[in-house]
Amino acid sequence: MASKKNTEFDPDNPRLTAGEYARVGWNVARMLKRGIAGENVYQGDLEAKIDRIIDGARKRAEK
Repeated sequence: MASKKNTEFDPDNPRLTAGEYARVGWNVARMLKRGIAGENVYQGDLEAKIDRIIDGARKRAEK
């Protein structure tokens, strides 16, 4: 049974543009590369970048 597409605004999971998906994907790939380097490698800067991208998508979706 096919479900209907959800068109309601969800603040936890905003819709991302293609560019935002690409930027998130790039940063996740960088995080994975750092994860291979070691368990104690700092990744907070990349996590902050992803959070900023998602926050921007939330602000855009609220308009």
